[in-house]
Amino acid sequence: MGDCLFCKIVERKVPATVVYEDDHTVAFDDIHPQAPVHALVIPKRHVVAVRDCGEEDEALLGKLLLTCAKVARLKGVADSGYRIVTNTGKDGGQTVFHLHFHVTGGRPMRWPPG
Repeated sequence: MGDCLFCKIVERKVPATVVYEDDHTVAFDDIHPQAPVHALVIPKRHVVAVRDCGEEDEALLGKLLLTCAKVARLKGVADSGYRIVTNTGKDGGQTVFHLHFHVTGGRPMRWPPG
């Protein structure tokens, strides 16, 4: 997608602090962190949101969640605890329309989140 910020990060046209990458996913630090640890995990392939995934995306969704866990380990919050969140659509709080998971930790998380 030509105007997608996260696609540009995947293509290295926009800089990001990448913390993990494999054939299907990229994880990078959020530029507006909401916790001491705040990374985003995205698929390299452009997908707008979870609602746009089908049965054919089952492996990709599993890979994204496993990457979230890997990022939590790399960032040192796997044992203390962390939160994984994805927002879908405008009312769900999605501001970048490329599927992404927030991995936040490093402090106690409150509930409800907002």
